[in-house]
Amino acid sequence: MKINEIHEKKKTVLSFEIFPPKKDEELKNIDPTLEILSELKPDFISVTFGAGGSSNNNKTIELARKIKEIYRIEPVVHLTCLCYDKNEIDEFAKELEAAGIENILALRGDKRPDVPEKHDFRHASDLIEYLKSRYNFCIAGACYPETHPDSPDRVSEMRNLKKKVDAGASVLLSQLFFDNDTFFDFQDDCKIAGIDVPVVPGIMPAVNSAQIRRMVTLCGASFPDRFKRIADRFENDRDAMFDAGMSYAISQIIDLLANGVSGIHLYTMNNPVIAGKICDGIKNIIKSI
Repeated sequence: MKINEIHEKKKTVLSFEIFPPKKDEELKNIDPTLEILSELKPDFISVTFGAGGSSNNNKTIELARKIKEIYRIEPVVHLTCLCYDKNEIDEFAKELEAAGIENILALRGDKRPDVPEKHDFRHASDLIEYLKSRYNFCIAGACYPETHPDSPDRVSEMRNLKKKVDAGASVLLSQLFFDNDTFFDFQDDCKIAGIDVPVVPGIMPAVNSAQIRRMVTLCGASFPDRFKRIADRFENDRDAMFDAGMSYAISQIIDLLANGVSGIHLYTMNNPVIAGKICDGIKNIIKSI
């Protein structure tokens, strides 16, 4: 099933994100994690884009096929385009079609000094437009409540996001954030820009201080004072930081649900314990909506 159809049928959609292990042996041993995640009954699971030069050695596709065929959950395959040409994108797309996978999260991809860029696709909107013109996938796009690091300003950010939707993105999944007011302001900006597709907040529980530092460096997420006080107080106590980070994420999700968001996209970090605790903490909230 296409995820835009899931959003049409359900008031609140719950989804997870996982990443393919780097080693083949780890991929073979991921089943216990998938088993636990599947028992939590997400509406779909997105799989980040694993490194690989072609569709037949890309672990993303292999993992997505496993999610669909064994666990009967809809996968959403991340697909980047900056370092691929049209022929390579067609190779990926045809492999996904052959596996019965209907959903793609179309991304530009990070710029990497060790990987040469190609020139067929400069932006995610180029990839979305190309896929919609040739295939029948449901295409999701990424959105950034605190603005993409490469955007010069918020106005440019919203114009580029509208291009993604006009090109064919029917669901938007957000980058992680820790201040719900940031997301609510972003929702308002989307409405002003004429973006009328589901905009789903992405939540990543911050459960250790090293992880928090990575988030600041990689995605520029800002931290509200409330969260900063938690991190400062508990960063040297691993168990306390875990509990505090989980509690913060659960309270963040409850507030989002109370304000009528269309879904929650949970960055699981391939940790079923985290996903399980989150789901347990919000299960009655979800049922009441």
